[in-house]
Amino acid sequence: MIFDKKAELNVLINLAASDRKVADRESKLIQIIAKANGISKEEVDTMLNNPQPIGNISSLTNDEKFEHLYHLIQLMKMDGQVFRSEIVFCEQIADKLGFKKAVVGEISQHVYSDPSITADRDMVKQKAIKYLKA
Repeated sequence: MIFDKKAELNVLINLAASDRKVADRESKLIQIIAKANGISKEEVDTMLNNPQPIGNISSLTNDEKFEHLYHLIQLMKMDGQVFRSEIVFCEQIADKLGFKKAVVGEISQHVYSDPSITADRDMVKQKAIKYLKA
């Protein structure tokens, strides 16, 4: 499978649904990310109603892996509550992306739930890259 924006969005949808309910703020962030990537609201609604299993994400570049992880953690924090199931899901995805699971705790302190508050992404990226498995 070629990794694409819809596949990335599907992972975010799986995270949003990992606590059994997609919160309004999570749904809004998913819609914002989708719109920025040319995915229609109708397509997102369909994806939200029927999340697909997560495919092969091993072929991503390190930059793509970081971006994916960053959005994943941002979404986890979006509803103002972080559930253990969401942390575990993020750790599982981080592991699939080739990171050590501890990356989630390390970079989540630098990622904000409000997309208008931006962290120093280069600094966060450098921290994350240190957690890539050899």
